[in-house]
Amino acid sequence: MSQEYRVRDVMLKTPVTVGENESILVAVKKMAELNIGAIPVVDSEGKIVGIFTERDLLKRVVAKEVPLTTPIKEVMTRNPVTITPDATVEEAKELMAKIKARHLPVVDKSGRLQGVVSLSDIELSTY
Repeated sequence: MSQEYRVRDVMLKTPVTVGENESILVAVKKMAELNIGAIPVVDSEGKIVGIFTERDLLKRVVAKEVPLTTPIKEVMTRNPVTITPDATVEEAKELMAKIKARHLPVVDKSGRLQGVVSLSDIELSTY
């Protein structure tokens, strides 16, 4: 590959988020409408506090029969591993493999959410 792609080149730059006090149902509906496998969870100041994934839905909601009216903060993955926009696509791919994740929130140096990069975004960038 002659050009070294950066995360900022392949990430979703306008990610949909869900507030930490919103219900599981709100998050799942957004994910279904947009056909996405994960959604960042933000606090009242818009700072990322977690991520809710299809795996969380299966293991923490469905398997435990948690009501869909439960706040998302009770079932999300807290303190998610993040990456910066300047990281290389290869670094993102290696990090995802290491933590067994298909999505990474992309944050700037101040911790503000800039986007989300998925394994499929990375795979598409290699063509």
